[in-house]
Amino acid sequence: MPTQSFSIRICNWEQAHAEARRIRELVFVQEQGVPPELEMDEHDAHCDHALAHAADGRAVGTGRLLPDGHIGRMAVLKECRASGVGALLLQALVEQARKRGHATARLNAQSYAAGFYRRFGFEIAGAEFMEAGIPHVAMQRNLVSARGESAD
Repeated sequence: MPTQSFSIRICNWEQAHAEARRIRELVFVQEQGVPPELEMDEHDAHCDHALAHAADGRAVGTGRLLPDGHIGRMAVLKECRASGVGALLLQALVEQARKRGHATARLNAQSYAAGFYRRFGFEIAGAEFMEAGIPHVAMQRNLVSARGESAD
């Protein structure tokens, strides 16, 4: 699927929960074996959520931005991976963090995906650790320059 056939919408949990939950259950719980009780948490209600929709209206990806500028729960359905959906989601969440006035965006990347996040300016900020039985690495990206301007 070409990148231009996807749209991204930022919304609250009430608007996103049905589609985001379905995608996260498929990707994290079913594919990766994350226990359901670890996947869904109390933070969802306080986050901005990004939903990616294909041209046919089907939700194919999701991610969230916590109030502290932490990006998480990035998930794209298997059949849409390597189509640009993840990049669109990440860019939308980074822009949302910028709009909120965060100086830094942070995330915990599954270690195998660190290269993806590096392409968008994120740098490793710590040693590898295990989360839900999966190796992760903390990463961050400055959103403002030394002069206080938006960093791109």
